[in-house]
Amino acid sequence: MASKPRAGRAPLAQSLRRDPPRGSRAGLIAKYRSLLPVGPKTPVITLLEGGTPLVPAPRFSAALGLRPECVLLKLEGLNPTGSFKDRGMTLAVSKAVEGGARGVLCASTGNTAASAAAYAARAGLRCAVLLPAGGVAAGKLVQAFMHKAEVLAVRGNFDEALSLARAAAQRTGWILVNSLNPFRLEGQKTGAFEIVEDLGRAPDYQFMPVGNAGNITAYWMGYRQWHGLHKSGLPRMMGWQAKGAAPLVLGRPVEHPKTIASAIRIGKPASGDRALEAARDSGGSIGAVSDAEILSAYRLLAATEGVFCEPSSAAGAAGLIRFAEGGGLRRAPKTLRIVCILTGNGLKDPDTPMTLKHRLREIPADEKALAKALRS
Repeated sequence: MASKPRAGRAPLAQSLRRDPPRGSRAGLIAKYRSLLPVGPKTPVITLLEGGTPLVPAPRFSAALGLRPECVLLKLEGLNPTGSFKDRGMTLAVSKAVEGGARGVLCASTGNTAASAAAYAARAGLRCAVLLPAGGVAAGKLVQAFMHKAEVLAVRGNFDEALSLARAAAQRTGWILVNSLNPFRLEGQKTGAFEIVEDLGRAPDYQFMPVGNAGNITAYWMGYRQWHGLHKSGLPRMMGWQAKGAAPLVLGRPVEHPKTIASAIRIGKPASGDRALEAARDSGGSIGAVSDAEILSAYRLLAATEGVFCEPSSAAGAAGLIRFAEGGGLRRAPKTLRIVCILTGNGLKDPDTPMTLKHRLREIPADEKALAKALRS
């Protein structure tokens, strides 16, 4: 039997049983209702997620020896909690409320925790998040705290935390909202819908980070569904893991994954088999890049395009650099379009930038000193 929502939250949850007003920011369920597994009684728990921009990256393209219009960046960090996770969470939490869930729980390296906590708060549900102790960026951890989630630090890695969360969900009546929840992937596939709508067709390639492997699986679902309806074409799905956490590249689990890109520090991807299928069936691949390559791409995107993403987001861009330098785009047609999915906002991880070298000069409060500094 479902427990009562916490005091003061029930009226809000009840008010969200209808779609929000339609418009450019209607939220994903309202916009794509006919393409999602929802019914007339499904409540709409939304923070008006989705609708993230597809931003041209002309200077980044030029750095790769490509035409300025070739590369575009999907800025998923502009979702309400700062990451792509909100796409799946709006649907997962809506279905949890519809089913009378006692609460929602998840294991997380940070972004899922932030998103689950926010949408649970919106719905008036309890939320518990299991985090690997010492392995979560501060910007993500503080979000879970602020949304009043019950935060539990597990003395182990993400994979161990996920195993605990799965077992608890089976016993307690709480709903697991990791990417093992099929509604998460159904929501996340809408990113593909938006890209095709913006471009007028599918891109030729899509480069993206791969951690638990749900997102690449979801995008491939979305592209296939849209192509079946509109003959929009299909991209090659190019997924990239960090070298220290690359089980899909190695062909075996990684017991102790290590990478600066905490969001993809996962050694046993829950959707690994489906991700490999997406890469194979699309004519793409899944590869690995080093932390040095990830940080280089991370800095390049910020310096050349004004786009500050979290380190794990830059894994796909690092993979594109590797692919281009290896000659993978040597005979690119004039119509080539490549989309890089930047999964999270750079403010999610305020610590990593401070580990890098930056130039800071101190000058006196003097006009001549300033003029000299600007000349140098």
